[in-house]
Amino acid sequence: MGQKINPLGFRLGTTQSHHSFWFAKPKNCSMGLQEDERIRNFIKDYVKKKKRISSGFEGIAHIGIQKRIDLIQVIIYIGFPNLLIEGRTRGIEELQMNVQKEFHSVNRRLNIAITRIEKPYGQPNILAEYIALQLKNRVSFRKAMKKAIELTEQTGQKGTKGIQVQIAGRIDGKEIARVEWIREGRVPLQTIRAKIDHCSHTIRTIYGVLGIKIWIFVNQE
Repeated sequence: MGQKINPLGFRLGTTQSHHSFWFAKPKNCSMGLQEDERIRNFIKDYVKKKKRISSGFEGIAHIGIQKRIDLIQVIIYIGFPNLLIEGRTRGIEELQMNVQKEFHSVNRRLNIAITRIEKPYGQPNILAEYIALQLKNRVSFRKAMKKAIELTEQTGQKGTKGIQVQIAGRIDGKEIARVEWIREGRVPLQTIRAKIDHCSHTIRTIYGVLGIKIWIFVNQE
C-alpha cells in the first residue's frame, strides 16, 4: 500500500545507532526528545546567522547529544572548516553560553565539541545543503543532482556503492508539483543489513517549498 518508513529508523540496532544517548523514565522521555530537537535547531539557526558573514553553507552532517546527571555533551559533526566556530575557541564558548542561556541548564553543565569529517560530500545532509544552495541560485535541478552525485563519487569514500537523489515540489516554477529523481549504483531500501545514510531537507524558493531526499548506500554488513 505504499507505506513508507524512515531508512534510519528501520535499521536501528543493526547498522544504524541513535544520535542521542541518554536514559529517562517513560513519563520524561517526550520532554527529553523535545529538548534534543530544540538544542539541534538552536545550534543550526545560530550557525546560519553567523554564516552570513562567511561564504558557503554551514555543512553540519549531524549533531550527537549525550546526557548525564550533571552534564550535557553536544558533539557537532561538521564537514568544512567554519571560521566562526571551528577556527576560534571563542566561537565555541560563545555558542556554549548562548545554548546554556536558552535552556536554563542550571543543574547541568553544557559542553560542546566539534568533530571534523574528512569526506564531507559523503554525508547526505551536506549534499542536500549543496543542492538547496544550487536551486536557490537558479541552477537547473538536473544539473544540481548530477553534480551532487559526481561530488560523492569524487570523494572516493570507501564502500559507497550507490546514491539516489529525489526532489519534489514545484520544480522550475511549474504549476503542477512533481517528483524527479536520479540514481547511480545500487540502493537496496528493503534490505535491513544494508547500511544506508538518509536525509530529508526542506528548501524555500520563490515558487514554494521543495523537498530534497538523499539515500547513500555505504556498504553491506
